[in-house]
Amino acid sequence: MKLIKTYMAGIITLIAAILLDQFTKYLAAVYLKDQSPFILLDGIFELTYLENRGAAFGMMQGRQFFFLIMTIFLLGFLFFCYRRIAGQRHYFPIELCIIFVVAGAIGNMIDRIRLGYVVDFFYFSLIDFPVFNVADIYVTVAAFLGFILLMFYYKEEDFLIFSWKRKI
Repeated sequence: MKLIKTYMAGIITLIAAILLDQFTKYLAAVYLKDQSPFILLDGIFELTYLENRGAAFGMMQGRQFFFLIMTIFLLGFLFFCYRRIAGQRHYFPIELCIIFVVAGAIGNMIDRIRLGYVVDFFYFSLIDFPVFNVADIYVTVAAFLGFILLMFYYKEEDFLIFSWKRKI
């Protein structure tokens, strides 16, 4: 029963995160497309509409099929990992990281399938940082926190849970 509650909480969090991402992209398309950037902090931060046909920060433009295949493999790997750790209190921080990486990957995959590009709209003009979106924030922050957790919080014996000999 506890595992079912864990899965349900994970699914609800995942869906809520995807919906938030898609809603913000919808707002960007409605209010920012074909408009001048909306300046929030002059010379620092603005909202601007961009159709990104590449990967993170516009790399590898036009390789939608490649991104779709890579996303499917990433999702499979993350679901495998999540299934191994779900419901174990010790792994809760990594569970959250997995959920948000998955939410970001699915949010951008929805755009690629539906539109042929990803809607980006956050822009830090102060440092001329590439335009990004909520899904990108999910992936970047969760991956960074996951890396920190794996490097400094979890110990080598914590990874035995991923052994192929363990029952699934």
